[in-house]
Amino acid sequence: MFSEVTEYIETNKAELTSVWMDKMKEEADDKFLQVISDQVFTKTSHEFVEMIASRLRDSKEFNNRLEEFAEKVVRLGWPLTFVTSALNVFGKVVYQGMESAGFITEENYQQQINKFDRWLSPMTNKVIQAYTESWEKTVSLQKIALQELSAPLIPVFEKISVMPLVGTIDTERARQIMENLLHGVVKHRAEVVLIDITGVPVVDTMVAHHIIQAADAVRLVGAKCMLVGIRPEIAQTIVNLGIDLTQFMTNSTLRKGIEKALEMTSRKIVSAEGLE
Repeated sequence: MFSEVTEYIETNKAELTSVWMDKMKEEADDKFLQVISDQVFTKTSHEFVEMIASRLRDSKEFNNRLEEFAEKVVRLGWPLTFVTSALNVFGKVVYQGMESAGFITEENYQQQINKFDRWLSPMTNKVIQAYTESWEKTVSLQKIALQELSAPLIPVFEKISVMPLVGTIDTERARQIMENLLHGVVKHRAEVVLIDITGVPVVDTMVAHHIIQAADAVRLVGAKCMLVGIRPEIAQTIVNLGIDLTQFMTNSTLRKGIEKALEMTSRKIVSAEGLE
């Protein structure tokens, strides 16, 4: 069905790719072109044309190329609008080339238009689907990574771990804090865990409730919890709200908290002055 189109693309691939790249550079946003080198753009463009050509040769080859290409352009930051526009532009470049070469005439142009539509439309749908799936997968992985980084449990000494919290704490993040705390306490065999809220801008009733729940969970797995990084304004807010934090230890700074944690684990910091 597509033998003429296939042969024309294979025979004139280099020229078609060059013309297509020039047209896409004209359409692309300047910011988009600034973040990608000419070498990468050229290499990716040739891969793009190869993928399109493979659609005419073999469906299995096309599917394999499409999956790899979708993952690559998502990593490169190519917007979906640019990718779909690229398909349309390439179709026009091929059509105009075949028209100039005499393959498309007044007698057969309607037939050729239908043929191009049967080639490009299904392929466009497949490209959009593959791009969307790759994008969703990438976003999902990034979300997981951010969640893990948003509440890390860091072992600082044997039996002592610190969880520094930065930013607001909502219900979803509180769940992540709880999971990371329990998993980390067991993994690092921590006996004392310091939750550092220096970077938490607001401590309201909900945030305090989440912290208290986390402390209770830590106690259930055999460790002690200490809240550190309580700034004067945060202390005042806690008192004004009537929040009861008496069930676990508190300290104003992480340094004081670590010193106390060392004492709790039968250790202390000593000065090395004068020692050789």
